[in-house]
Amino acid sequence: MNSVRGLLAASVISIQNSCFVYPACQKCFSRLILDSRRFNCLKCGCTGEAKNAQYRYRLSLKIADTNDLFDITVFGSCLDPFFGVTAENLQRCIQDFNQLSGGTNTDASPGVLVQAVETCFIGKRFIFGV
Repeated sequence: MNSVRGLLAASVISIQNSCFVYPACQKCFSRLILDSRRFNCLKCGCTGEAKNAQYRYRLSLKIADTNDLFDITVFGSCLDPFFGVTAENLQRCIQDFNQLSGGTNTDASPGVLVQAVETCFIGKRFIFGV
């Protein structure tokens, strides 16, 4: 793995998926496997009650600088100011919306949220730490 780090000024071309939060292990930040009662981290073996799972932001983007296209994923609380809430609170809102609307896809965000994220990011220029 290349250990060179730098900054990249680029514009967001598209949002790559509609899942903006994920249940994250608090030890290694890997995605947790959830069932109705328990969670399990396949990477570090951490387990617990599903109701205690914590969520983290994951925003997958296609970006472009003046020369190249890149696929990039932004993780964590640096996205709190853009969403206006923590990933935990956004997940609660998504769950509440899905329960009220009878939605069956618990990994997908409501369409109105996807549209808002697209409006906020697509066409805008950001500086990414890579």
